[in-house]
Amino acid sequence: MKRLQTFSLKIFYVTLVAFLLSNVSHAQSGKINGLSVVAPPSEFSEDPFPRIKETHAEWVCLVPYGFTRLGSTSVKYNLDRQWWGEREKGIVESIRLAQENNLKIFLKPQIYIPGSWPGDLEFSTEEEWTLWEEDYKKFILFYADIASSYDLDLFCIGTEFKKSVQKRPQYWRDLIVEIKKVYCGELTYSANWDAYEAAPFWDLLDYIGISAYFPLVNESNPSVKKIKSAWNPVVKKLSKTNKKYNKPILFTEYGFLSVDGTTYQNWELEKKINKLSVNEKAQANALDAMYSVFSKVDFWAGGFLWKWFPNDKGHEGYIEKDYTPKDKLAENILKKWFE
Repeated sequence: MKRLQTFSLKIFYVTLVAFLLSNVSHAQSGKINGLSVVAPPSEFSEDPFPRIKETHAEWVCLVPYGFTRLGSTSVKYNLDRQWWGEREKGIVESIRLAQENNLKIFLKPQIYIPGSWPGDLEFSTEEEWTLWEEDYKKFILFYADIASSYDLDLFCIGTEFKKSVQKRPQYWRDLIVEIKKVYCGELTYSANWDAYEAAPFWDLLDYIGISAYFPLVNESNPSVKKIKSAWNPVVKKLSKTNKKYNKPILFTEYGFLSVDGTTYQNWELEKKINKLSVNEKAQANALDAMYSVFSKVDFWAGGFLWKWFPNDKGHEGYIEKDYTPKDKLAENILKKWFE
């Protein structure tokens, strides 16, 4: 009888451990493990999504671009001269292939401003603001309709419009209402890392979205331990915003160049990329530290790593130094945490 009780007790503990482990696995798989797929200049030479699935990513972010020139009040998009992947035809084909590969899709239309960036977009008169806003509404509703037609999982209302959302809050709140008339899925906005606290419409969205290029450690090759420590004050600030709005935090963009110093101001490193040394270890450490920290943060919904070049097309010419983890040490880190 005693032997039978001991055996039964062992069975109980084995079952309990299996149950707890399954819950841990479920909690980790609940994060959005996504990759931002660069829009290629021409049609895919082969389906790029099976290779993406090898990283254990479950989501992809697709980015159709529109263009505004400095001083212009117009938004141009879906033009014949644009790259294939940035236009409706390329986006629809990317959606089709991603869905065939059972990947969830985040559609993130963005505005490119040559010689500037959306955060500095500003006009001096009400008439100019209104003209641009009307054009932007047409642009974003065009892609919201595509997101609705293909039953996409998540849609972004805008990316890094730092000055616009602060100076024109009612426009953005009204725009969200208009988008919801077209698209009934989940919504977010991609705020720059230094402006997410000032966005005036998180209450209307499903996620607090952040382009999470936080400057962390100003060293060429910091350790995982040091990078993890640098994330702690960032997590505390994010926690306050999460509690204020009771919305999960989503990194709509995050990433690290594979160069020296990648844990500090990557936007500045891009300007002198040719002078920097390749450093895959620094990139891998940065990702390992980030996942290690945020895998334990309940309010973090996951995010989309910037970026993945389908069939190695669409890069700027320095792919060995770029944000992509493909065929680098960082890809192994990705696989470890995504799995």
